[in-house]
Amino acid sequence: MEYVTLSNGVQMPILGYGVYQVTKDECQRCVLDALKAGYRSLDTAQSYYNEEEVGSAVRKSGISRKEIFLTSKVWIEHYGYEECRKSVEESMEKLQTDYIDLMLLHQPFSDYYGAWRALEELYEAGKLRAIGISNFYPDRLIDLASFARIRPMVNQVETHPYNQQVLAKEYMDKYGVQIEAWAPFGEGRGGLFEDPALLEIGAKYQKTAAQVMLRWHIERGVAVIPKSTHYERMVENFNVFDFSLSAEDMEKMAGLDKKESSFFSHYDPAMVEWFVQIVEERKTNHDSRKEHKNW
Repeated sequence: MEYVTLSNGVQMPILGYGVYQVTKDECQRCVLDALKAGYRSLDTAQSYYNEEEVGSAVRKSGISRKEIFLTSKVWIEHYGYEECRKSVEESMEKLQTDYIDLMLLHQPFSDYYGAWRALEELYEAGKLRAIGISNFYPDRLIDLASFARIRPMVNQVETHPYNQQVLAKEYMDKYGVQIEAWAPFGEGRGGLFEDPALLEIGAKYQKTAAQVMLRWHIERGVAVIPKSTHYERMVENFNVFDFSLSAEDMEKMAGLDKKESSFFSHYDPAMVEWFVQIVEERKTNHDSRKEHKNW
């Protein structure tokens, strides 16, 4: 395993296992498989609704908690100082741990400054080993990095061969923020897995397109958290430390950049309204469940 050293000296595996869109029914089995395959970094989030399953798998694995790097994320509806503190404590309970290695603010909306102050205090109290953000574009990254008491240590963003985030990475490097890819394969959108350049490079090293993409990220210093529900694919994704891409291949990969998201833009007003709608719906559902309990 290779590691990246965060700005506070904490070491984080450069390759981890992500559980986004892994169902509650499958999650425990998948995390146990990932740990069996050799992964020691696990990435979940409050909005994935599978923190409890991740925590159960870690406990059942028998692997020392100190050997596992746990990441979770605070969702928008828990922003603001008090709500954020409370939600992090709830995440720790679900994960069955008294500390989290990395806690991120999941989206750059609502009262993220209040939430960030809560993360700063929990970090200083030793409840969080590192704190960071997710989906913060360069303008909001600079804002938080410049005016917060403690700078973010990680920024988890969309980055893959079709959206390489070159400028964003330059600013993250400038402010000492580690870049991490939440979709290192871009979910295969736009035919990425069948891209001729990737297949050609893969044939050269006897590796798959997915392995080439992961190695490309790693050589750029980008932390990655690929997801799969199949053990064989988990093993394949983990097997990327026995080769290096040539300078020519890295240049060829750079030429694939379309410089646009394969998913959505946080600058799009309609997309921001969609996030607001999701938060409002979740609050309504939560209040409804709470009212039902009191009947």
